[in-house]
Amino acid sequence: MIKTVIIPQSESYSLTIPKNYIGKKLEVLLYAFDELVEEKAIAKKKPSDFFGTLSKEEGEKFHTYITKAREEWDRNI
Repeated sequence: MIKTVIIPQSESYSLTIPKNYIGKKLEVLLYAFDELVEEKAIAKKKPSDFFGTLSKEEGEKFHTYITKAREEWDRNI
């Protein structure tokens, strides 16, 4: 595995592939570090942070749906 950090100076970038990777299926990821930081900030929320985002009616409807789905899991097929 090869991992490196770059700071491109233009819209194109040349990449050298090692000989032992030729003919293999490779994955190339491209993201900015500041984008990754934003995602981590979102992931730090607790369930209590979402209190009050659903109305009481929506919550009851959702709970009914989940209960029905769980009952379907238990049925004999």
